[in-house]
Order: sequence, then structure tokens, then C-alpha cells
Amino acid sequence: MKYKNEFTMTVKSLSENESFVRSSVAAFCLPLNPTIDEITEIKTAVSEAVTNSVVHAYPDKVGDIVIKVKLSEHDILISVTDYGVGIDNLEKAIEPFFTTKPEEDRSGMGFTVIESFMDSFKLERNKGAGITVHMTKHIGQANTQMVGDENAWAR
Repeated sequence: MKYKNEFTMTVKSLSENESFVRSSVAAFCLPLNPTIDEITEIKTAVSEAVTNSVVHAYPDKVGDIVIKVKLSEHDILISVTDYGVGIDNLEKAIEPFFTTKPEEDRSGMGFTVIESFMDSFKLERNKGAGITVHMTKHIGQANTQMVGDENAWAR
């Protein structure tokens, strides 16, 4: 797969950085000419991934969140990586309404929202600590090559 463009950014796990990341990723994918609905879905998914890192990965400290974005002809690939406490049970974490912080009125729908708005979604444990959320969104209907491509991030 040939990528037309890509960028990487690192932000601190502060809640005020969520809107900056969301807006940056949305602006970066504009050359693909996404619809308003596609932009909204991308922004929401990125927001959920970053918010999960802020709230869950670094509960008692501030850490780094690394966002990588790649654009191909009709696809945007996004990864959100933290190096925090990680997730013990990835299968349980993606179940609707599961939350490790019910006392904070968390709905437990973050990964469900990401999965519903993106064409592919995968959680991966990092070597060392933390997790990476991989997401792919196909823009338009002309090309379906990237959707579900398990090896896209290895390239």
C-alpha cells in the first residue's frame, strides 16, 4: 500500500489535548474529500481513543499519547498509543457498557463507538506497557482495498 501522506504527533495525557488531536486528524484527512458524516465519525472515534488514554492509561500521572495518521488514496489509518497501565482483558474491554470506572459515571461505550464509526478497529498490547488503538476509515466508495487489511500497520 502506498501512502500519500502521514504524520505523527505526541501530546500529553491532558483532557484539553483531546480536542486538538481530534481537530488535527480531521483537518489532515481533508485532501481525501470526506463527507461531513465521515469527518464527524473520524473525529468521534479519535476523541474516544484519546479520552480513553487520558482517563484510563494514566490514572495518577501525566504521560504521552502518540497519534499516527496515514493517508492512502481513499483510506485514513489512525493509531492512538499510550504507555500507561494497559488493559488486562482486551475482549472484556470492548464489550458494550464495560467500564473500570463506574464511580465516575463512565458509560463503557468508547470502544463500541469507535468500532461502529470506523471500518476496522483493533486493540493491541504494546511491548512494555500500554495499548494501541488501530482504526481505519474508508473515504468514499471508489476503493475498498484497505478495509480490514490486518497488515496495514506493519508497513
